[in-house]
Amino acid sequence: MHTTLIDPATLAAHLEDPAWVVVDCRYDLADETKGPLQYREGHIPGARYAHLGHDLAGPRTGTNGRHPLASPEEIAARFGALGITRGTQVVAYDADTSMYAVRLWWMLRWLGHDAVAVLDGGLARWAADGRPVRDGEESWAPAAFTGQPREGWRLTAADVAARLGAADMRLVDARSPERYRGENETIDPVGGHIPGAANRYYLDNLAGDKTFKSPEVLRAEWTEVLAGRDPKDVVMYCGSGVTACHNLLALEHAGLPGARIFPGSWSEWCADPSRPVETGG
Repeated sequence: MHTTLIDPATLAAHLEDPAWVVVDCRYDLADETKGPLQYREGHIPGARYAHLGHDLAGPRTGTNGRHPLASPEEIAARFGALGITRGTQVVAYDADTSMYAVRLWWMLRWLGHDAVAVLDGGLARWAADGRPVRDGEESWAPAAFTGQPREGWRLTAADVAARLGAADMRLVDARSPERYRGENETIDPVGGHIPGAANRYYLDNLAGDKTFKSPEVLRAEWTEVLAGRDPKDVVMYCGSGVTACHNLLALEHAGLPGARIFPGSWSEWCADPSRPVETGG
């Protein structure tokens, strides 16, 4: 079973395996039509497409963030529509940095499905290795997916607000340092971060070739971020609960499991003007 990262050679050896499902998660925050178009233009053979806004998020209310989680029942139905069952090995990928693939990775794990891994380096690495891509659409049989949310894996805005400043909660913001400081905010209506949060930009988990750094390097870097805290005391967030999952995967890859996530993230937090905001570094 593959539960964190997988390389192109390993995936290639299982492309014809009916117990494996490959999911293309490419997306563009500025143009939500781009991902499906890219998929039709060329994808890993047999891959299904999962759209961040439609398949990996629920309805927005204006106060629940930009990519809120759907109900567990709705999520399970979408996984089933992708042909995923309890016995399926899932491989998620996106263009290169894995910033969207990690969302599917976390959602499946949240519902109790551990057999899910991210293609390290994404489609770019797959293609650079000279491996095949296919255009058009794919067909597959839907399945029945069953799963239950794992208790304590996610926090609500109320949970975070109630524990601000608590010694056993270490908030970590996955956004760029500029957005964390509240500078040049162009996505959300308010700039800044949740008071007390540390900053670990998700792209810092990657080496120059956009694959994840080694477990040893990540462990050393994240030990500084944790500042003596147990990973179980860490709560990840980002702009809308997507790249926060990148930091969760980095910790798992580093052998530091147990961190949790605030899926609503900054876009939900800042939607309520009564919640405190901090700026600067």
